[in-house]
Parts: sequence; C-alpha cells; structure tokens
Amino acid sequence: MSKLPKVLQNLSLPVIGSPLFIISNPKLVIEQCKAGIIGSMPALNARPASQLDEWLHEVTETLAAYDRANPENPSAPFAINQIVHRSNDRLEHDMEMVVKYKVPVIITSLGARTDVNEAIHSYGGVVLHDIINNAFAHKAIEKGADGLIAVAAGAGGHAGVKSPFSLIQEIRQWFDGPLALSGSIATGGAVLAAQAMGADFAYIGSAFIATHEARASDAYKQAIVECDSDDIVYSSLFTGVHGNYLRPSIVAAGMDPDNLPEGDIKTMNFAGGEGSKTKAWKDIWGCGQGIGAITEVTSTADYVAKLKREYAQAKARLL
Repeated sequence: MSKLPKVLQNLSLPVIGSPLFIISNPKLVIEQCKAGIIGSMPALNARPASQLDEWLHEVTETLAAYDRANPENPSAPFAINQIVHRSNDRLEHDMEMVVKYKVPVIITSLGARTDVNEAIHSYGGVVLHDIINNAFAHKAIEKGADGLIAVAAGAGGHAGVKSPFSLIQEIRQWFDGPLALSGSIATGGAVLAAQAMGADFAYIGSAFIATHEARASDAYKQAIVECDSDDIVYSSLFTGVHGNYLRPSIVAAGMDPDNLPEGDIKTMNFAGGEGSKTKAWKDIWGCGQGIGAITEVTSTADYVAKLKREYAQAKARLL
C-alpha cells in the first residue's frame, strides 16, 4: 500500500464511486460520501454549464451540514471528473468552478495536462488520472498527477484491455502513490482483491447505476439487474474509443451487436458538454462486466452497506 494524501485516508471502505457520464448527479454523490466512500460525477453532467456552480454548492453545503450533525461519522470527500480532451470547450469554465469550491479530488480523463494539475494543486486538491496502460501511467505522473486509476479489462465506459494483474504489477514496479483499480468490481470480496493486488482503492461504477439515486432510466437499471458479463459488448462505434456496452440496448437501437463497424476516434467530441453522439449515449447503455453480482435496484446506502459486509466476510475467510 502507498502513503496516501490526508484527503484519501480514513474512508469507511476503500472505494471510489466512478463518475458516470449523464448518470451521476449530486444526489448520488452525496449518498456515496455519506456512506463513507468517495463519490464523484463528471463536470459535464451539469448542463447548461452554469448548473455546475449550483451542483457544487449543493454538494459542499449538504455534506458540510451532514458533518456538523455527525461529527463522529463524517462524510468522505467528493470528486469531480474533468474531461481533458481538446474538444471539451467547457474545461476552462469548469476548472474555475472546481477551484472556486476547492473540490478535494479531481479525476482527469482523456488526456493529461500540467496546467490543469497545477490549478488543482494551487488550493491543495488531489489529482487522480485514469489510464489504460503503463505508458499512459508514466505520462500522467510526469505531468503532475498525484495518483492513478488503472482502468483494466471489463470496466464500464472507455475500458482498456489489460488484465488487472498485469496492469497493477507493472505500475507498482515504479509508482508508490495513490492507485485505484477499475474493472468488473461489484462486491466487497472484489474490493479486497484489488487491495491484495496492490491497489489502494476499488473504483466502482456500473453497480451504482442500479441505485435509486442514479439518474438513469428504470429500463437501464433493470437491465443492470437482469444482465451479466455475457451481455457486455466491447465496441469503438459509439464514441471512437473502445468501451463496454449492454447488448440489449444495442439490439433495441436496431443494430447487430455481433457485427458492429469500427468507430473513428476523430468523432469524439465533448464540445458544449453534449458528447460526440448524444443519441448514442442516451440510447446505448455503457456498462462493465461485473454486473452479474447486482440482483436488485436498491439505495446507495444499502449497496455500500452490502459491500462493507462482503468486505468483512472476505477478510474473515482469509484468516
């Protein structure tokens, strides 16, 4: 395990709720943090851009009030995801907002920029950068990121293809800072396994889609419950970058999930925060391979409580 910045210590469970494009919102983030794990959401989920100010005010004020009422059991910090891709024309505005509110943790994606990292460090914030291979990990740290999120095979969204075993061991050969692991993690036992491999945190996303607080359709949530890893399709069609998606949503859109054409990375466009293909993002449901463990739509608090029980049980089995 690495030496962690103070803001990343003392979680009730070593879990970061990953930022879910379109789906994450203040309600979900607040409940994740109150449950003792790091909650997060993409800045681009706030639309129009002015809404981000309102959302950050809501999250910071609500968690501060919770902490005053629960001094013996304070909330975990929250994180904002910034897409650093050159097409994101909101980045400057959204960075002004995270600096204004001194957001404790920033998750950067799709590019690493020294100026972004320096802006976050100016108020004492911590930067975690998501990567899919060891080469990108080196670049992120060289440009000033404090920690890494290793996005391994099976993760939802823009997933990599590396085994978590190879990815974590290669990173830990040279990096001893904060490290989270993403990819098919949906149980407390998997959280403990991530730590056993050398990660400090498990990075969980898809499981939180099937919570009451998530801003996803009922059909999407039910699909998470009903599907398993056999229903996940890996494709670059929808954004130009390979990602994992739910097969039933592809079929419902009139496409053959077994014969999808390749996408073009040039089509990736986050201008105005609308995404490269808004219809695709709304109608094609991103999802990771770990959903076989999700058997019901429940509250965020209940799901995190279940993770904690499973984590303790997994530890006990190893004694």
